[in-house]
Amino acid sequence: MKIKCIIIDDEPLAVKLLESHISKIDDLQLVATGNNAMEAYKILQTHEVDLMFLDIQMPNLNGIEFLKSLKNKPQTIFTTAFRDYALDGFELEAVDYLLKPITFQRFFQSVDRVLRNKAKDYEEDFVIVKVNGFNQKIKLSEIIYFESQGNDIKIVLNDEYFLASKIAIAELADRLKGKGFVRIHRSFIINSKWVTAVNNHEVLLGQFTIPVGRSYKDEFDDFVKTFFEKRLF
Repeated sequence: MKIKCIIIDDEPLAVKLLESHISKIDDLQLVATGNNAMEAYKILQTHEVDLMFLDIQMPNLNGIEFLKSLKNKPQTIFTTAFRDYALDGFELEAVDYLLKPITFQRFFQSVDRVLRNKAKDYEEDFVIVKVNGFNQKIKLSEIIYFESQGNDIKIVLNDEYFLASKIAIAELADRLKGKGFVRIHRSFIINSKWVTAVNNHEVLLGQFTIPVGRSYKDEFDDFVKTFFEKRLF
């Protein structure tokens, strides 16, 4: 899965340079740009963001103040023309601190850390469920969807399924937050990786058709906006 990036910077030339750098790395996907902290906040509310390139010196609220204000912080690479903020950036556990003008070589060195960590996390990410008395380890990347069936959860992976007893779907949804899974129905949680098509009422995951529940329409609309809006032709 690609790393979804945003650029927050009030300098148009700096934004264009970062856009160019991002376009050269296949594993990065630019989903939005903004030029101040308020725009950044709106973007984070409406998009799934893995990595934020954040300018420090911006009007009204600088990048460091903005990042401090966030409860759920995406991985962040600070960008600035000044060295003075480096310590503050690292205290906020920023991935890196890039001085403008940012060369592609320096940009790649910084992003490479994120790429390697993401690959490791994706490879190792799994869920453990109880199946026939055993605690079964399942890679998240292999799961197509979960379906609640009374006190059981049907887990469909690579066209096969098995039942895991006595797991509440709400608890499962909480455990899967931020891992590419979306609850679109009281009985269904889908893996966005496997989605092939959508309409207003259904989601297709290859050969599987999953209904969209009325009470989950907001979550579904957010999912469509995040995963499809920027790719529509």
